[in-house]
Amino acid sequence: MASASIVSCSQFSQFRRLLGAVDERQQVAVLRVGVGSLGVCGGRLERGGSVVAAAKGKKGTSTSAKDLFAPTLTEAKKVVEVPVEVKKVVEVDRVEVSSDKWVQSAWRKLVRSLASLPLAIAELAMIAGLSAAGTVITQGERPAWYFENFPDSNPVLGFLSWQWVLGLGLDHVYTSPIYLGLLVMLAGSLMACTSTTQLPIVKVARRWSFLTTAKAFSKLQISDSLPRARLSDLGTMLSGHGYQVFARGGTLYAFKGLPGRLAPIGVHAALLLIMAGGTLSAACSLRGTVMVPQGLDFRIGDALGSGFLGPAASVLDSRVQVKKFFIDYRENGSVGQFHSDLSVISPEDFPISSKTISVNDPMRFGGVTMYQTDWGISAVQLRVDNSEPYNLAMAALQKGDNKLFGTFLPLGDQGSAEGKGISILARDLQTVVFYDQEGNFVGVRRPGSKKAIEVDKVSIVVDDLIGSTGLELKADPGVPVVYAGFGGLMLTTIISYLSHSQVWALQDGAWLVVGGKSNRAKLDFERELNELLDLVPEVKSQEPVESPLPQ
Repeated sequence: MASASIVSCSQFSQFRRLLGAVDERQQVAVLRVGVGSLGVCGGRLERGGSVVAAAKGKKGTSTSAKDLFAPTLTEAKKVVEVPVEVKKVVEVDRVEVSSDKWVQSAWRKLVRSLASLPLAIAELAMIAGLSAAGTVITQGERPAWYFENFPDSNPVLGFLSWQWVLGLGLDHVYTSPIYLGLLVMLAGSLMACTSTTQLPIVKVARRWSFLTTAKAFSKLQISDSLPRARLSDLGTMLSGHGYQVFARGGTLYAFKGLPGRLAPIGVHAALLLIMAGGTLSAACSLRGTVMVPQGLDFRIGDALGSGFLGPAASVLDSRVQVKKFFIDYRENGSVGQFHSDLSVISPEDFPISSKTISVNDPMRFGGVTMYQTDWGISAVQLRVDNSEPYNLAMAALQKGDNKLFGTFLPLGDQGSAEGKGISILARDLQTVVFYDQEGNFVGVRRPGSKKAIEVDKVSIVVDDLIGSTGLELKADPGVPVVYAGFGGLMLTTIISYLSHSQVWALQDGAWLVVGGKSNRAKLDFERELNELLDLVPEVKSQEPVESPLPQ
């Protein structure tokens, strides 16, 4: 290893005093003496095989050390001698610099990889595929549900069994590590693309650039030259058509539609906002379902639970009362719509809010949204042999689209081992079907008709069928963020279609050289610029010999 010598800043000052006549422009000098040596002063490093003085002050100034320091080089050598210990410090510093460069190089490679368009498309495709799977496959059910609906013996589509569903997390797609990891990767790709592509484009677009030679105009999308025309007249025309005009000497630069250049950054920011809202929903949202009979209530906190960024304690302690549940039927007897008349009651037992909700028309209170999602029949109200009305609880015998609810009215000695009685069934809130203790069909009655039916010598009047409402409660702090992201995405997408048009001009004697370019609607831009040039007034002067534009 070659020997190294260092000139400290204090030693360099002494060196300058020894040299005497040094130009005042030499404010900072970095010296290097001998092959393989290293000089440091003012935090700057220089390498070279001979003594060099690199100075700040006058741009491009560089003076040969031989010419500058030769008169006192012998005395200078005494100054630059440094103990061996300093050389060790220099070697440590050089290792740190090399490590920093390696980290910076690795970071640049990572950013370039993330900014790859094929990678971003692949990430989007995988996210779309998982989202489609999450839409088709019912989410959040118990494992037994998937055992039943995705059996090994008969896989869906020939391959999709419960092992695949549960193993890949397809029962909770939107909170699975794979889905969230893809969102993080896509966010990284968007930020990398913004920093490496979009931001530099915007910086260039905002920079005032003037073309000073006629030859440079021939490289533009459109260029022309006007005889006997003035730069100021063109600037006035451009300004009247919405251009921002800047002039310097005999040159002009104008542009319009800069938001069109900024819009892609806004699109990326909106997508990041959407993904942030989705991630927030997956991590912090609270969900719960309840089936509440008409006339009863429930505590919001019991249905939702509590969590980070969840509703306030006063909201969780509030109760929701189901005043009434009813169903609208079509003319053919099919179900048209479900309705639930809800009332929110404060912890102090004061009504706060009320609303009759239906499917796709939820109720919102304190950051909690209550959706109408299901229904049932909780009880049938009967009068038996002119008794007082009483409720007989009903149970769900079939679920899904073909609901069936039933109950059993025992006859005789209730402690008898035979356990005979009357079976009562209902598929909706309109009719009740009766079967005797032998299982034979007896008849049908409408609730509230006050018409008795005799079954096994027992007179029964159906006063009412009491429905239950199925509610889904959701507290999702990510929803406003997602909505804001989609709003921003729509706005910035529209703005991105604005053309960013640029015009340059050069006054070359009596000739006015004009050129321009646009990133969108190029034919429209050429038409607009030609129309503007036709409006530039002609100045009376001697006819120029030839156009300055290259032929």
